[in-house]
Amino acid sequence: MYFLDELKMKTSENLLFESILKSLLKMREFMVVCLIVIHCLNCQAQNNDTEEKNMFQASMIKPDRIAKLSDEHYFFDFGKDAFGTLIIEIKSPQTDTLIVHLGEKLAEDGTIDRKPGGTIRYQKVMVTDIPVNEKFVLSLQRDRRNTKSQAIALPDSFGVIMPFRYCEIEKLNVPISDVAIRQKRYNYRFNDSASSFVSSDTILNQVWDLCKYTIKATSFAGIYVDGDRERIPYEADAYINQLSHYCVDHEYGMAKETIKHFVDYPTWPTEWLLHTILMVYQDYYYTGDTSLISCHYEQLKEKTLYQLADKDGLISSYSDKVTGEFMHKIGFTDTTQRLIDIVDWPPAQKDSGWELANEAGERDGHEMLPVNTVVNCFFYENMCIMAELAGVLNKEDDAKFFSRMAEKSKYSINEKLFNKEKGIYIDGIGSTHGSIHSNMLPLAFGLVPEKYKHSVVAFVKTRKMACSVYGAQYLLEGLYRAGEASYALDLMTSTSDRSWWNMIRVGSTMAMEAWDMKYKSNSDWNHAWGTAPGNIVTRYMWGITPAEPGFEKVQVSPQMSNLSFSTIKVPTIKGPINAEFKQKNGRTKLFILELPQGMEGEFSLIAKGEKSKVMVNKIAVRSKDGQIPLKPGFNRISIKEKKK
Repeated sequence: MYFLDELKMKTSENLLFESILKSLLKMREFMVVCLIVIHCLNCQAQNNDTEEKNMFQASMIKPDRIAKLSDEHYFFDFGKDAFGTLIIEIKSPQTDTLIVHLGEKLAEDGTIDRKPGGTIRYQKVMVTDIPVNEKFVLSLQRDRRNTKSQAIALPDSFGVIMPFRYCEIEKLNVPISDVAIRQKRYNYRFNDSASSFVSSDTILNQVWDLCKYTIKATSFAGIYVDGDRERIPYEADAYINQLSHYCVDHEYGMAKETIKHFVDYPTWPTEWLLHTILMVYQDYYYTGDTSLISCHYEQLKEKTLYQLADKDGLISSYSDKVTGEFMHKIGFTDTTQRLIDIVDWPPAQKDSGWELANEAGERDGHEMLPVNTVVNCFFYENMCIMAELAGVLNKEDDAKFFSRMAEKSKYSINEKLFNKEKGIYIDGIGSTHGSIHSNMLPLAFGLVPEKYKHSVVAFVKTRKMACSVYGAQYLLEGLYRAGEASYALDLMTSTSDRSWWNMIRVGSTMAMEAWDMKYKSNSDWNHAWGTAPGNIVTRYMWGITPAEPGFEKVQVSPQMSNLSFSTIKVPTIKGPINAEFKQKNGRTKLFILELPQGMEGEFSLIAKGEKSKVMVNKIAVRSKDGQIPLKPGFNRISIKEKKK
């Protein structure tokens, strides 16, 4: 190419040569373009390979336990359920066909349950022609449902994977010492040391560990999915997944990709759609990044369903405004679809294909009416968030509009959906019934007037855990916001069959889709929407949340109840927050908080009305409005309650 340039300079006066050279130069330009394209494609392929390697992790796990069940029949326990496949290496010739069983659940006799029920996974594989001294990847059958077009596709390099903890091999006629078996686990990049939690309650510790591991294990798709049955993102599932993910690792890309997915692929439950803006809000506060807000602002506006609001500021998915054009505006390509109120998890519906054992579902008898209290609580929260996000983008008119809509919605919820005689919220306009959902959500979103908090809380406590593992997120949030820390802790450490401890007791190492199989007969054992304690412990019990976007400032408002000690490590975009708590005789509390550089904060003192002596780094201080300023680095706060 240098030669052509030189030749052009030396022969430019010769028209024939000039014509020939122009043709050659055009060929050169074409060749250059081709080379650039090839180079870019190669770079893209290399980048994709690098990105895939950087995004995902594969771990080779040895069995925790190996047992001989009978001649040529062995059992392997890998300690935890994980999404992956099996790697086999045999040092001497195997003369018979191997029968390999993989599963998540054990039967009563201690072997893998061949009929585990629901969507608990089991697979049997026949293996022939096993090479000697060579790693062999078990060929698994793909599941038809979770590999449909709506499901999230996995990287080709994964092959077919499934969740399993246990393996059995039959007809193994070589010495077990000649066999190496590994569980090859796949997950999105995850830093195990980014977070930790320990407390004086051993059940709470195990529940938190269950939640943390669930977040890691269910990240295998690189986007928040609902579990192995469908491998489809749903907004409500993803929101809880996001909150818990932020509390156990400083990883924010997965949430962003999930939000982008929901912009184009919303799901049909009304309340699920109303979680979209909640996810964007948390992304903004935990990262300080406004790109999702600015890029998708108009779509996000539509997904708040504000166009359905009536003159009272209440919405209904049964409105005449829900047309094909409206469905298109909120992101649906199939404009024949319509929103459906779900209110937690519904009872069996033959037309939907759901096969639920409990006819009541997880609705606590909720009356399904056109103007629904649960839906409108989510709508109110959407309006509050949208008003703030509009302000972030300096859209003053929108900010005022959404702020007014929030006020109108709040007023109507408290006037039209609250029974003042009973002191509780009803399920909808025209209802006489109040479910736990219709009362825990007003608590969680700060809708309850101060004078009615006692009656609403009292009612909620009579219902115990009358909601699903998803609803538990808002039940716990509402209780902590109402100052009911002890009762909330009791729920997180309960040993009933509607508890996280029950998930551990039945043998799952990930959060389950339902409290127990009897409450949802098609449920699975790998559902991140069941990880509420993973974020509640951090955000409410310890009370560590970003007070300003990007954790420029942190708010610490602990409600430790009867715990005698606790330590926690919380990942943030600025670095980890390390904290320690000790309590003596119920009157003296010690908090040690280490904040990363560039982060300041405020520490909330004990409940209003209680007198105490406060020392910060051994210096007596007086708080302003119950807040103690925190500085980067070491903060030692001693609180001694005065005798009454």
